[in-house]
Amino acid sequence: MRITMIGAGYVGLVSGACFAEFGHDVIVLDKDPAKIEALQAGRIPIYEPGLEKLVADNVHDRRLHFTTDLAEAVGGAEAVFLAVGTPTRRGDGHADLTYVFAAAEEVARALTGPTVLVTKSTVPVGTGAQVREIVRRARPDLTIDVASNPEFLREGNAIGDFMRPDRVVIGVESERAEAVLKRLYRPLYLIETPVVATAIETAEMIKYAANAFLAMKITFINEVADLCEKVGADVHDVARGIGLDGRIGRKFLHPGPGYGGSCFPKDTLAFARTGQDYGRPLRLVEATVAVNEARKEAMAARVIEACGGDVAGKTIAVLGLTFKPETDDMRESPSLTVLPLLAAAGAKLAAFDPAMSEFARQSLPASVRYAGNALGAAEGADAVVLLTEWNEFRALSPQKLKAAMRGDVVLDLRNVWDPVAMREAGFRYHSIGRPKV
Repeated sequence: MRITMIGAGYVGLVSGACFAEFGHDVIVLDKDPAKIEALQAGRIPIYEPGLEKLVADNVHDRRLHFTTDLAEAVGGAEAVFLAVGTPTRRGDGHADLTYVFAAAEEVARALTGPTVLVTKSTVPVGTGAQVREIVRRARPDLTIDVASNPEFLREGNAIGDFMRPDRVVIGVESERAEAVLKRLYRPLYLIETPVVATAIETAEMIKYAANAFLAMKITFINEVADLCEKVGADVHDVARGIGLDGRIGRKFLHPGPGYGGSCFPKDTLAFARTGQDYGRPLRLVEATVAVNEARKEAMAARVIEACGGDVAGKTIAVLGLTFKPETDDMRESPSLTVLPLLAAAGAKLAAFDPAMSEFARQSLPASVRYAGNALGAAEGADAVVLLTEWNEFRALSPQKLKAAMRGDVVLDLRNVWDPVAMREAGFRYHSIGRPKV
């Protein structure tokens, strides 16, 4: 099949490359000439394991193409996917649908034959109906079926999530749209992937409800971890004990400094605003948003307390800046809250992240010193704070870390290190939700 992805961002690029791997003829369009030129030259603008090879292989086999020409991109396409950004609208928390609506109208005007216009961007319920009206006004002479196909890609594992998904959700309004989308995903039938076909509004709700529920699980176990510290319980044993219940599940029950990234923060906020707009407030989601924001600030307070209540003039090394490992995404990362608060309290900051990006340098305090590795960041530090659980930090020798530091305070905000080993190495070790040893 011939399909088009509108937007060469994270979702559009990964989805386009994966559809090409399925054997489809895919064109990825973006208005940014520099981005398209980079992709045509084989340079991938995002960090995602396996994506560079996947793109290169499918470009070589002439199944994946990149362009800035809209007419070229949509000509003859059986399906056109909208994979443009839906950032939080400034001031009120709603999703900004400007790019979605503009892209829908531009695509409709450029089409030369019937097609299925599919929203893959994360959008509030009711967006599909608005897109339908936009394309009907723009092209009353053409049959354009509108559909929804939300993505469920985890950064750092996006290719695996696309190729071996838990489910595929398609929201449709016609038998033709359903048939086209099921043909697109036919390779997944061989591995018996469930395909959930629903109304468009239901598909839109599924995406937001899924992200909100996962965010609530993270926030729930973070609050449980704080209580565990007070009563002497171990949050990991608690998480395992409840996670083995099939009704609850073990995933997303890992305590930490709060969730971040491109999805959970904006999606929970937008979902809460949708509930308010329709007079059916989502109280649990609203509480999740508030608790998560407060938690990031509380992490900076933990560091200051562990350093004796005052970090002025002290050197603090921060390991990990991205919101999770295996990505260079800094959006809504706890580091964007923790480091500025520590700097404001007078700390001297050194940092290292395996996927260091220019965004980090632009977004964090100008006084931060960036090191080339973990031990380089820890050199002469009074305290070390682990914010992101990159695998290379798990293997870090406590003895080498201690030898590099001037002080002996370690705050492991992801619980990746063995408390006994850290104590034996001479550290004053602090973690989340675990009894002191």
